[in-house]
Amino acid sequence: MLPQVDLFGQTVEKDKLLRDKYIEPPFTRLDAVGGNWQKRKNIWRSRGIKSELGRDSELSLAQSLNKFDPRESYTGTSIFDPVLCELMYRWFCPEGGSILDPFAGGSVRGIVAHYLGYYYTGIDLSQRQIWANRDNALEVLKVNNQPNWYVGDSNKVLDELNKQYDFIFSCPPYMDLEVYSDDPQDLSTMNDNQFTGVYQSIIKKACSKLVSGGFAVFVVGDVRDKKTGYYKDFITITKQAFYNADMFLYNEAILLENGLNTAAMRADKTFTASKKLIKVHQNVLVFIKP
Repeated sequence: MLPQVDLFGQTVEKDKLLRDKYIEPPFTRLDAVGGNWQKRKNIWRSRGIKSELGRDSELSLAQSLNKFDPRESYTGTSIFDPVLCELMYRWFCPEGGSILDPFAGGSVRGIVAHYLGYYYTGIDLSQRQIWANRDNALEVLKVNNQPNWYVGDSNKVLDELNKQYDFIFSCPPYMDLEVYSDDPQDLSTMNDNQFTGVYQSIIKKACSKLVSGGFAVFVVGDVRDKKTGYYKDFITITKQAFYNADMFLYNEAILLENGLNTAAMRADKTFTASKKLIKVHQNVLVFIKP
């Protein structure tokens, strides 16, 4: 009997953690630091995904971070993890299904979707970002297998989309953690009350496009107020937005991220000075539409 191989041509080893069937164990703790995850991430990178393209040079966590930000272990522009993307598609989207992403950002989620045989629609305010995404997709994917990216405000574009989608997947702006532009329609430029109102509206409109029984997955992390240092509880804000859209929380996982080495180097000084724990995870929230 020939050994089983995956789409990358890698031998799939049978093990007690079910990686032969699910790529990673379907547990509430997702280990993006582990060797299996990192190996797969490097394979995705070797395919030519360049999600950092299209971002303004000044958009980087290294420049926007202050002492209250939760992702202090990061440097450079934030990039979405293609392995997490692959897992969410395989676990929660039907084979060959359609995917809606109301906060598209870079090229990762669209390229991974079409590489795996799904159909992706993403919305982003930045024309420059969408141009970069399309250029990158043409480098990685066949010309007749391209993601569909719309330029515009999701709060308006979603009103114009008439089709239903099998899955919603996104990583929204973390409130004012990263400021993506000076566009007044950009959520990252809004105060907390404005952000929450528009954020809830976009989620409600997106969920109205989801088929009954479909899943929506948002990857979020909490954000500290830049003046007080208190958490804004962005996770709860996101959950409430989905509850308002008549969605139900179905799963919640912790994504343990890379960057533990730099976190460890700063943990003693940071905790001694402020009693703030070094954040090395994000929350993966999975909702279902009844």
